[in-house]
Amino acid sequence: MKNLKVVTRIVQKLQLQLDGETLAVSAVDAERRRAFFVSSENFLYSVDLPAPTQQPLQWSESTLDSDAEEVVLDPGDYIVAMDYLMEKESLLLGSSTGCLLLYNVDEKTTEVVGRLEGGVNTIASSPDGALISVTTGFGQLLVMTNDWEVLFETSLDPQSDPAGEINNPSGQIQSSISWRGDGKFFAMLGGSDGSSQKLTIWERESGNMHSSSDTKAFTGVSLDWMPSGAKVATAHDRKTEGKCPLIVFYEKNGLERSHFAIDEPAEAIIQALKWNCNSELLAALVSCGQYDVIKIWSCNNNHWYLKQELRYTKQEGVRFYWDQTKPMHLTCWTLGGQVITHRFAWTTAVTETSIALVIDGCNILVTPFNLGLMPPPMSLFHLSFPCAVNEVAFLSDNSKNHIAAHLSNGSLCVLVLPLADTWEELEDSGISVEPCFYESPLSNCMHLTWIDTRTLIGICCGSDACSSTPMRFSEASSPPEKHDSPFYINEIELICSEDSLVGSVCSSGSQARISKKMPLQAPVIGISRNPAKGGSAFVQISGGRIVEYCSKMNLVQIGEANPDYAFPTSCPWMTAVLCHENGMIRPLLFGLDDSSKLHMGKRLLSTNCSSFTFYSSAYGATEQVVTHLLVTTKQDLLFIMDINEILLKNGEVTTDSHIRSHPRGKQSKEHITVWEKGAKLIGVLHGDEAAVIMQTTRGNLECTYPRKLVLVSIVQALVQGRFRDAFDMVRRHRIDFNMVVDYCGWKAFVKSAADFVKQVNNLSHITEFVCSIKNENVSNKLYETYISFPDHSASSVADTVNSHGLLSDNKVTSVLMAIRKSLEVQIEESSSRELCILTTLARSEPPLLEEALNRIKVIRERELLGADDARRKLYPSAEESLKHLLWLTDPEAVFNAALGLYDLNLAAIVALNSQKDPKEFLPFLKNLECLPPAIMKYTVDLRLGRYESALKHIVFAGNEYHEDCIKLLNANPQLFPLGLQLFTDSDKRHQILEAWGDQLSEEKYYGDAAITYQCCSSYQKSLKAYRACGDWRGVFTVAGLLNLKKEEIVQLAHELCDEFQALGKPGEAAKIALEYCSDVDRGVGYYITAREWEEALRVAYMHNRQDLVDNVKDAALECAALLISEYQEGLLKVGKYLARYVAVRQRRLSLAAKLQSEDRFMDVEDDNISEVSTSFSEMSAYTTRSTKESSASVISSSASKSRGARRQKKGGKIRVGSPGEEMALVEHLKGMSLTSGALTELKSLLVVLIQLGKEETARQVQLAGDNFEISQRAAVKLAEDTVSNDRIDENAHTLEHYVKMLRAHQPADTETNCWRIKALSPPLTGVYSSSHE
Repeated sequence: MKNLKVVTRIVQKLQLQLDGETLAVSAVDAERRRAFFVSSENFLYSVDLPAPTQQPLQWSESTLDSDAEEVVLDPGDYIVAMDYLMEKESLLLGSSTGCLLLYNVDEKTTEVVGRLEGGVNTIASSPDGALISVTTGFGQLLVMTNDWEVLFETSLDPQSDPAGEINNPSGQIQSSISWRGDGKFFAMLGGSDGSSQKLTIWERESGNMHSSSDTKAFTGVSLDWMPSGAKVATAHDRKTEGKCPLIVFYEKNGLERSHFAIDEPAEAIIQALKWNCNSELLAALVSCGQYDVIKIWSCNNNHWYLKQELRYTKQEGVRFYWDQTKPMHLTCWTLGGQVITHRFAWTTAVTETSIALVIDGCNILVTPFNLGLMPPPMSLFHLSFPCAVNEVAFLSDNSKNHIAAHLSNGSLCVLVLPLADTWEELEDSGISVEPCFYESPLSNCMHLTWIDTRTLIGICCGSDACSSTPMRFSEASSPPEKHDSPFYINEIELICSEDSLVGSVCSSGSQARISKKMPLQAPVIGISRNPAKGGSAFVQISGGRIVEYCSKMNLVQIGEANPDYAFPTSCPWMTAVLCHENGMIRPLLFGLDDSSKLHMGKRLLSTNCSSFTFYSSAYGATEQVVTHLLVTTKQDLLFIMDINEILLKNGEVTTDSHIRSHPRGKQSKEHITVWEKGAKLIGVLHGDEAAVIMQTTRGNLECTYPRKLVLVSIVQALVQGRFRDAFDMVRRHRIDFNMVVDYCGWKAFVKSAADFVKQVNNLSHITEFVCSIKNENVSNKLYETYISFPDHSASSVADTVNSHGLLSDNKVTSVLMAIRKSLEVQIEESSSRELCILTTLARSEPPLLEEALNRIKVIRERELLGADDARRKLYPSAEESLKHLLWLTDPEAVFNAALGLYDLNLAAIVALNSQKDPKEFLPFLKNLECLPPAIMKYTVDLRLGRYESALKHIVFAGNEYHEDCIKLLNANPQLFPLGLQLFTDSDKRHQILEAWGDQLSEEKYYGDAAITYQCCSSYQKSLKAYRACGDWRGVFTVAGLLNLKKEEIVQLAHELCDEFQALGKPGEAAKIALEYCSDVDRGVGYYITAREWEEALRVAYMHNRQDLVDNVKDAALECAALLISEYQEGLLKVGKYLARYVAVRQRRLSLAAKLQSEDRFMDVEDDNISEVSTSFSEMSAYTTRSTKESSASVISSSASKSRGARRQKKGGKIRVGSPGEEMALVEHLKGMSLTSGALTELKSLLVVLIQLGKEETARQVQLAGDNFEISQRAAVKLAEDTVSNDRIDENAHTLEHYVKMLRAHQPADTETNCWRIKALSPPLTGVYSSSHE
């Protein structure tokens, strides 16, 4: 599915020395890019071929610079064979009399090597240049080395007598030699003129004949061994049969492999056969009656396609050779010294509308891919032309397809085809196309391109440009000088007959004339029609420069296009496409150069591209705006790139980095691995088809549907509301059905459910869709790497209101409800519709089984009535409906739903159809049937766990079931509010309240239980509940409600004091002792225990008890002394912990730096680094650490526990050298901070000490606490600053530095500073530092 296109055709002239002189033989130096020609007058011409990187303008010289040297020979002798010897950098010349000459090209000296009898016939060196094979006119074969040592000499036919051949009066023996690519074998063909010959295969090493063919009528000496070594190409003459010649292929064993006819008259003679260097193309020089022609074939799927035909006159006497390193370069030369260099390129034969136009000789094979794929060389139909087609141009305009074909004889054929949808009637037919009427032939026209439906443009070389009609030029350009431009743009105007009908093929009646001609100074690499503007095209000049050609109102304009369009280098494969950019449609140019670099203007998109094409997701649009670029790479990966993403990114968008990170064979969603090596893109199917067509190297076509393109087409259909098309694509490509719902959001889909049902209109498909819906955004998870999904999180609350007026966030239930309603409205009543509705009920979350069973119940009742009406026939039977429901859901759930309807008969039917054991369900149903209705419903509700309904039914059953009611309430406490609502009798309400209070007490909700007991006047239980929850105020309130005596209340108070003291609440116990026991001593003692110093002192002075004041003083002084000791000990611990942290951190950083310098840090985990650091750690930081916190209490151990609980400590031990040692140290330093309770107690102690006249003691306590608190905060701050830093400054990261920094920036009104007494504060400088030291 590709055509061979001429990219450039350069015609140059070799200045010969004498009049009447003609060129005879040629040879090529591929390494230094030189060509050598020997003329009939024995002049040797040396020509430097232009290098690939040479500037394009240097190609435009019409005359070749050459060195001419005369080869001195005997009179009448002339050169008949020549070959270039790489090893000697010399030419080996053979003359007609048998003289072998070695000509040194650089020194220009000639040396006689030897002389052969019978004259030299052919000279061929081996591919490695080590051996030289020579054949003589007497049929002798010599194989010699570069030093002229003859390895072996033999006759062309070993079975014949060499002497007899020499004395053969019939004349010279013609022969030819071709080496295999590896040089191990060579093939030879030789024999007398007009006689049958044999193809012989010779071995290099031994000189023995390896094999030979049968005697055949080979044509002349046409022979060439394919460079890959697979087969040998020869030509067979069939004049005796009246048929055209054959090209026959032989294998190494001499057996015929295949053949094909050249499609020429029987008189035609194949003069030469040559393969290109990659064995892809076979060229043949065929001599016909009126002209000589070079035919070029390629093979795919065992069919030989004639891709190009280059015609020359008999007088020109054309010869040709392929470039030895560039497979697509062909050089032709004529007897008169004209050298024509052709550069070919493969182009896809598939048009932008997915129609394949494959050139095969005088036929164009037409296959529209939107109707189906046909394996090559098959086609839907073919177009027949008078002679071989060299180039085809295609244009699709509305309902017509315009085709223009340039033929090898210079003719132009134009035809119009209808839309491809109507081509099925043309299947297997052939349509003959006649050439247009024209003034003069368009010989050697290249880059034929439509610019509108009536105009084509093409490129002709200066020598081939034909005359034109008068032209007008724009003011911006000046008229060109005559005959000074090597290239011309010819504008061809078509005048078609108007009697053609739409829907029919029109190919006759057209006239063509060259209306305008524009000169160019450099070769044209490619032309692409401007899709954004009619009558315009982009022309690429050699080197990548882009000009725009416009033709309007008989005016020719050619100027520089947008600079962004220019390519950095020549790109033989160029395409202009329409794209959306910033809301506007503009054309973009894409080009692929010879080094596999894909460019978009000046931007590089890929450095290893092997083929590319475009895809458009537009549906039904008049302008085909492309949306995706498809690229295959040399690693056989297919990339699909969004055009918008390419335009948004300013930098280069390349596939190289992705390829490096994803080796071949590893799956990735970014690319698709091509199944066969070397397969290339040839086209796509746009729109909803979303297909990519690739062709393998052997010619097979493969059609794939990339997930990304499929999803894009589905999204396009969903956005346009084409649910039927989207649904068909989802089913065809096995996409999750949730995609239909999730992309636009299920709330938006609910609104469009009616359109969905109406468009799909297939109950089986809708049922399949309903069964696949899931209550999550499945598509976003599955396909987020292929396409981007819109954000639906900002949906309004009004969108979530369901039909019942309730907020619903359940995707499945909402979607299925909308589908169900749409089915009832859009689809006529039928059995399938009812089953589909049952499916929507069964698949809801949770399943609406009761509603489904109610529908089945209605069907069953109609069946029982026996009504034979037409409507009943529109519904399925109750048994069928029930079996459908049981197939969709759990049979046990359906049975329970039937029980929930309290229809025992329906439950029995469900049980029977669900294959339940009758021994299990029949006794149960019979027992239910024997119960009163209310108790039966109560029993069913209990079984189904519907406790509210069960409670209502048991209450409705009567007083005799009241005990069961209480049991139900106790078993399900959440029913107590409903029970209070159902009962109006006060006794029963009190009973329920008391039961509720008991239940709350069991769950340890004593406060709620106490209030509940009071509601039913159960004060004793209420008092116990208050006492259990520690609410002494509630206890004494209920005691008042119980009218307890004073002695009982005092006794109760004493008990509560002991209980609160035991619970660690001495402050509460002090209040009870003072208020209800009137025990001042005990109350002050409790306040001291609770560390409520101010309150203790106040009560002592209130009762004028000096002894209690002394007790408070003694306790406060003792507590102050211990706090000072504890703060000092804590200060030492902070220093030790911080020192250990800094040491561990420094060692970790030094070890990390060392490992990083050895390039091994990336493989070392943090845990291992910590473990290595243990060898440097010390245990001294933990040897003095106590397992218990010291107590500041002097009264009891319970106070010590209370204060210890108020200290924010982290549990667990710090393991030295463990991986988490650093963070454990940081957390432990944070845990040493003083809690808000400890700070409150500290301030209370300071106030009391001042009130008792112990100001100096208070100052010492405040100083110790301040030093500890500031040091602890400074240590935490230092640790936090260094834990994320990769270096530690020994001067800045010190505890002293951070202490000074905190003191300098500490605000006075912070929460941590509120406990300090300003009267006890020292001066700002000097005191703190000296105290800390």
